[in-house]
Amino acid sequence: MLDRSPYLQRRNALQAKMQRGIAIVPTAPEVARNADTHYDYRHDSHFYYLTGFTEPESVVVVIAGESPQSILFCREKNTEREIWDGFRYGPEGAREQFGFDATYPIAQLDEKLIELMGNQPVLFYPLGTTPSWDARLLKIREAVKDKARTGIFAPNEIRDVRELLNEMRLFKQINELEIMRRAATISCGAHHRAMRFTRPNQFEYEVEAELLHEFCRHGARQAAYTSIVAGGANACTLHYVGNHARLNDGDLLLIDAGCEVEGYASDITRTFPVNGKFSPAQRDVYEVVLAAQAAAIAAATPGNLWNAPHEAALRVLAQGFVDLKLCQGSVDSVLESESYKQFYMHRTGHWLGMDVHDVGEYKIGEQWRPLQAGMTLTVEPGCYIRPADNVPRELWNIGIRIEDDVLITPQGNEVLTQSAPKTVDEIEEVMRQEKST
Repeated sequence: MLDRSPYLQRRNALQAKMQRGIAIVPTAPEVARNADTHYDYRHDSHFYYLTGFTEPESVVVVIAGESPQSILFCREKNTEREIWDGFRYGPEGAREQFGFDATYPIAQLDEKLIELMGNQPVLFYPLGTTPSWDARLLKIREAVKDKARTGIFAPNEIRDVRELLNEMRLFKQINELEIMRRAATISCGAHHRAMRFTRPNQFEYEVEAELLHEFCRHGARQAAYTSIVAGGANACTLHYVGNHARLNDGDLLLIDAGCEVEGYASDITRTFPVNGKFSPAQRDVYEVVLAAQAAAIAAATPGNLWNAPHEAALRVLAQGFVDLKLCQGSVDSVLESESYKQFYMHRTGHWLGMDVHDVGEYKIGEQWRPLQAGMTLTVEPGCYIRPADNVPRELWNIGIRIEDDVLITPQGNEVLTQSAPKTVDEIEEVMRQEKST
């Protein structure tokens, strides 16, 4: 039985933030893969956040003001289509199960919106998401304008509803955190499984299959994003997703992978030796990245600015790059000149939630925003060393990233993905145990 209370609370909270007007939030469309088959359907995150409803061809309408309402438009019950495609709630079933004030068939959407939009001063919707929705809602607004002689007015202001929803989604509720912890636990198990499985001469896709198997057998049937399984030089391509190369003895393997559970993402990266033993050069670089991540996590506390973890990681990385003879000069000069960007060119994290790169502003005005309890983010410094004349040959093609999911708590933080092996000793022990069985 669905607990509909979080969704009711969110719709009520949205009404309070709107103060007045009508919000219209469609779910994502189905997308054809080929001929008469579709890609696995995934709802729109904003829509799901407000409804808990996962069927396609659906729209939620939230009206604020003196007579607040929440209304769902969805597919009608259809026995013949349910035989082929599966269960549908239908408008009546959806109203009872999900707690809407009213529900209507999706075919009536335009007709009803002309009625519902009348005398609403503000129209909120995901402005600019798709040209078709922009055109459709503007056409409906024009139809409302045509009723001016009857005393009905159309919204004279249009606002992007995501400005309100993004800020709401940035702060996770208790039920959301329970789901995110479950996603993190499953993903940690998948990375552990991948370490135990990996051997020289396997293919990257074989390791990817182990990740997906572990996700699926625990009920997470979707990855939160396309898994990166990058051996050797492939790890120096940040978004490598080919996953088709053979794994060579002596190389590192970088895995960036996480599952999705009930619409919420996990996001973990681990890097480990294909043969189970770090070489001295690999260990030296790895320990720099690990120390940078530890500094960043320590800085991810309430009151610190969003940028604090990145700045903490960057200073440790810069010192490490100097020690490894990758960069020349003092730490301050490396930071000022940005010479470190040859080896580290991305930020140290992003918001995490329903979307793997979740919504929410990183700055308020011109200033980085303070971290607050309830925010969830990734912490993921890295080092990517491509062959170059200024690079010691023993460091060529070493690519390392270490990523965890972190919840900001009132007292500090909670690393949701702590159980995935991360230190050199932990990783080598996991891989040694498997090889001895």
